[in-house]
Amino acid sequence: MIHSADIREWRNRNVVDPKGHKIGVLEAVYVDTATDEPAMATVRTGLPTRHHLAFVPLDEATLGPDYVKVSYTKTLVKKAPSVGVDDILPAESEEAIFQHYDMPYQTGAGGERQLARR
Repeated sequence: MIHSADIREWRNRNVVDPKGHKIGVLEAVYVDTATDEPAMATVRTGLPTRHHLAFVPLDEATLGPDYVKVSYTKTLVKKAPSVGVDDILPAESEEAIFQHYDMPYQTGAGGERQLARR
């Protein structure tokens, strides 16, 4: 498990898939609001003039000297729901991210979001 304090240090590091293919650059970390543990990261992908932020789970992520390796393929991450570089994740779009990765999605008892940016 990667702890919140550790993963923040990896902002702007390369994010690679299990085979070492570069997906993009780590932009931000989102924690699970129930546990406050890292759950997702946004990865800056796309052409320099058309960047967007794709979401990728951090459930089995490992750290290398200059990269974060996730357990999802580059193709899957690039097809994941995304937001613009200057946009925020709308609450109604959260569930689609979890569905894309076949992960369970559960809001809080009062309808709170499952993800919060740190």
